[in-house]
Amino acid sequence: MASVRTGSGAGSIVVSALVAGVLAAIAVITVEQAGCDDPGHYVVGPRGYELVGGCVEPGDLPVSPSGPRAPAVGTPDPRSPLRP
Repeated sequence: MASVRTGSGAGSIVVSALVAGVLAAIAVITVEQAGCDDPGHYVVGPRGYELVGGCVEPGDLPVSPSGPRAPAVGTPDPRSPLRP
């Protein structure tokens, strides 16, 4: 009776571990080079929760004039996980 081998199990584990290590190293390098000293924080304002500080400038976010309208002042989004 002949047995059929489908490949080297140890070789695929080594390759998978190497790929995972390379991806982890790339992630660490990316975070180190991000250059954001102030991650920002959320505060409750008149329009609900607002991000204060951070590395995102208003010009970094594209705004579509045909996009959804903002909720009225004083009515936070009921779907928000940050609602009071």
